[in-house]
Amino acid sequence: MLLVDGSSYLYRAYHAMPDLRADPADRASQPTGAIRGMINMLNSLRKDYPEAQHVACVFDASGPTFRDDIYPDYKAQRAPMPDDLRSQIEPIHEVVRLMGWPVLAVPGVEADDVIGTLAKAGEAQGLDVIISSGDKDLAQLVTPAITIIDTMSGKRRDLAGVQAEFGVAASQMLDYQTLVGDSVDNVPGVDKVGPKTAAKWLNEYGSLDAIVAQADKVKGAAGENLRKALDWLPIGRQLLHIRTDCDLAGHVDGLPALDSIAAGAEQTGALADFYEKYGFRTLAKALQGGGAAGGSQSSRAAAGAAPSPQDDLFGGLPASSHVGDAVDYETVLTWPQFDAWLARIEQADLTALDTETTSLDEMKARIVGLSLSVAPGQAAYIPLAHSGPDAPEQLPIDEVLARLKPWLENSARQKLGQHVKYDRHVFANHGIQVAGFVHDTMLQSYVLEVHRPHGLASLAERHLGRKGVSYEDLCGKGAHQIPFAQVPVDKAAHYACEDADQTLDVHLALWPKLAQDERLRGIYELEIATSEVLFKVERNGVLIDADQLRQQSHDLGQRILALEQEAHALAGQPFNLGSPKQIGEIFFTKLGLPVVKKTATGAPSTDEEVLEKLAEDYPLPARILEHRGLSKLKGTYTDKLPLMVDPATGRVHTHYAQAVAVTGRLSSNDPNLQNIPIRTPEGRRIREAFIAAPGHVIVSADYSQIELRIMAHLSDDAALLAAFTEGLDVHRATAAEVFGVEVAQVSSEQRRYAKVINFGLIYGMSAFGLARNLGIDNTAARNYIERYFERYPGVKRYMDETKLSAKSKGYVETVFGRRLYLPEINSPNGPRRSGAERAAINAPMQGTAADLIKKSMLAVQSALQKEKRATRMIMQVHDELVFEVPEAEVDWVKGEVPRLMAGVAELKVPLLAEVGVGPNWEQAH
Repeated sequence: MLLVDGSSYLYRAYHAMPDLRADPADRASQPTGAIRGMINMLNSLRKDYPEAQHVACVFDASGPTFRDDIYPDYKAQRAPMPDDLRSQIEPIHEVVRLMGWPVLAVPGVEADDVIGTLAKAGEAQGLDVIISSGDKDLAQLVTPAITIIDTMSGKRRDLAGVQAEFGVAASQMLDYQTLVGDSVDNVPGVDKVGPKTAAKWLNEYGSLDAIVAQADKVKGAAGENLRKALDWLPIGRQLLHIRTDCDLAGHVDGLPALDSIAAGAEQTGALADFYEKYGFRTLAKALQGGGAAGGSQSSRAAAGAAPSPQDDLFGGLPASSHVGDAVDYETVLTWPQFDAWLARIEQADLTALDTETTSLDEMKARIVGLSLSVAPGQAAYIPLAHSGPDAPEQLPIDEVLARLKPWLENSARQKLGQHVKYDRHVFANHGIQVAGFVHDTMLQSYVLEVHRPHGLASLAERHLGRKGVSYEDLCGKGAHQIPFAQVPVDKAAHYACEDADQTLDVHLALWPKLAQDERLRGIYELEIATSEVLFKVERNGVLIDADQLRQQSHDLGQRILALEQEAHALAGQPFNLGSPKQIGEIFFTKLGLPVVKKTATGAPSTDEEVLEKLAEDYPLPARILEHRGLSKLKGTYTDKLPLMVDPATGRVHTHYAQAVAVTGRLSSNDPNLQNIPIRTPEGRRIREAFIAAPGHVIVSADYSQIELRIMAHLSDDAALLAAFTEGLDVHRATAAEVFGVEVAQVSSEQRRYAKVINFGLIYGMSAFGLARNLGIDNTAARNYIERYFERYPGVKRYMDETKLSAKSKGYVETVFGRRLYLPEINSPNGPRRSGAERAAINAPMQGTAADLIKKSMLAVQSALQKEKRATRMIMQVHDELVFEVPEAEVDWVKGEVPRLMAGVAELKVPLLAEVGVGPNWEQAH
């Protein structure tokens, strides 16, 4: 038996889901977030428990119950149901029925009591009963046959789970709840008695009755409060007791036979109509048979409407490029076949190209086979290095690549791929410099729907309704995974052809959407060009001094050891500096340090924030913080970087991921060169190991205060514009405005405050955050912010208008048109909505800065190639470009690079790039 606490879940779905609407373009249309959340949850449950013979979704009926007669203040503190949720109740009941779930809402009986009655009836018939609910009150129903699951948190409350979570047996839960009370339902317990005390008493006395009988023996304030509550406890127990003997006549027929809640089938036609009505087109499509077919067949969905937030967030847009079921996939094993396909791609307007390789490491990967597609449903796979026992004779790889090379390196032969930067590297490993990659489906998705996954499988399912063979299906997982070269060629061919075919199909679905929007198309073209420059940057790599890093590792190891010994001495005993439990015992039990905050389980926290707070007054937390920081430096950088040097080049080659950050910023990994800490001497020493080759120097070019300049441009604030236009120190100018002094009289401390305010506000920092950052009280911080906005009213106006625009559109834009979606901007969940509002203010600045540095990369790389310079761009880190420059070209780079970076866009304030030169990266700053 599967019972769903619908009343619990509809509230949780409402608060957890974005503010979806049946018509995304009309904010006044029917809200649908809670509806969609309920559908998701019920679908998941039926999938997880397909054997359920009896099912029901139980809701509270409107009107009073027997508890209101016992205690008029029962649930008196509950806020009224939000109107947006109230309007979704009837559709939720409707869709639940259409999905094959009986819906129960019994007048005069709460949902918990209906669930309790059904659960016990099921148990009596020998059924295993699963109750899906987030309500801990139902834990009193748990028995060996009755289990509660919370699908939203993953929590499972069986007998062991209840004991572990609450510290009492399930049979004691009613007594436990009576002692603790229920603030949600306005049922008092014993004053000042919380979970720990209640569990302690029940473990000592056994039951509430025994506790009451010996109340005079319970000592302290808790005992006094217990004695004061003796008259109330029987009433509280009656209110909290879940009834299991309710009269459900007319709602559940034939108890205990349970015939009326037998699991039913979906009413497919009516359900599809419902999904269409409320904007769930993906769900409707799935019901209509839009999933992928297997074998050599591919399902092709009809062209569909523009994407809606529902589709973007929950997985499907029926927008394929063609209709038809049959596919024509060919395995190329002979020269006549190869010649025929070579002729086809020579004549094609656009060819989808994909590689199958030996490795995900783009600098080491070698080709196993190639796939091509020139028309929807038509593709070929050229196996070149399969080595399985049944592998057929294949065309020689060197000859095939030699014959393909003219086409691959011809920029007039337009090509398409999914994550083409990887394929560029793979071909470069074979001595081929691919030209003509004009489209990349990963980047198309990134520009159109930045908040969604961009992998090919996700794109194909979302936009085509196609679900193909996965890499794991072919090669297995983990330790049992085989190399692609050992996959049987027939299976490999279907998989590879499908990749190329789907890539072409996704392009035909996405490209028209980009092409019709001039600003989005401009961002996409910027990303395509950036991909090509990043390929060069990654290929260039950066030279590091491995010996210097090894010496740094040794020095860090000595300091880490010394810190450990100091920490042991301060604690008065040895302990594991990496163990939160041991740290907590020493801090709060042995040393009596103040508890800053607690974890979800109620234990004192020892996280980074707590350590930083305690380190202000106590030496031991300071030592632990320093130990953690140095251990991370050693493990992440000084130990690992020398091991990541490519033997073939003698350099470290990072990977820049384009389609990750929603703001458009690049992400560096393997190794991450963007997060090397620079606030400590040890962190800066690591950058000293990034060196130039003999006869060269490192040059760093960095945008100055770029996000503040963008804020000035976006806000059009007169005072801020003037500060930048006149070349003033903007932090000093802000300090003069906020503190009401002349610019020349601003102290260094006032400038520091102004800098924190300037950067804090563009990141949405609150008065509380500012107070904490500056070490001042909340009132002073609030006064600083108010004074700031008085002096810079344009900034305040920009922030307010941006939030309103984001709420209306669901996204914000950079200066150049990059869209940054904010799914939670209208969320009924306060913290999520506030986070989205902060992002709405900051994202246009971060996103515009990302656009500018990419434009700079293109401008500088173009100039390097045009001038035939030997200077190489070797890193991009946030707002900084790093170059390895021959000594003879230093003057040219120092003059030309900042000029190019300042000239990539014309904002209302001048852009400024500052240049530094040195033998290593640190000294170039």
